[in-house]
Amino acid sequence: QVQLVDSGGGSVQAGGSLRISCVASGNTHNSNCMAWFRQTPGKEREGVAGIYTGDGSTYYGDSVKGRFTISRDKGKNTLYLRMNNLKPEDTAMYYCAASRWLLEKSMCAGSWRQPRYNFWGQGTQVTVSS
Repeated sequence: QVQLVDSGGGSVQAGGSLRISCVASGNTHNSNCMAWFRQTPGKEREGVAGIYTGDGSTYYGDSVKGRFTISRDKGKNTLYLRMNNLKPEDTAMYYCAASRWLLEKSMCAGSWRQPRYNFWGQGTQVTVSS
């Protein structure tokens, strides 16, 4: 089992920045593909950014490309999402996720944005005001 704890959300004005974190514990050895998702009420969970932990390759959704950066500190077992130039439409609950079945890089690259992950954090709220 893997436990994920999300933190770092908050309220910012448009154009501001935030960094959210996800601390992983438990048997993280085979969690080769991790990602950040976001969700607003009444909408489907949206893949924001993914990372293949084997070599650090990163993937981004079109709406955040160039503004958000996903990274991982292996020693701290922590996943980060740095969000710059935030917009009101970025307002959502953000969740980190870890997969046990996206074992290969090609699998992670092709499927990271599908919300079919084995483990999920509890979420952290990000609110951007105009």
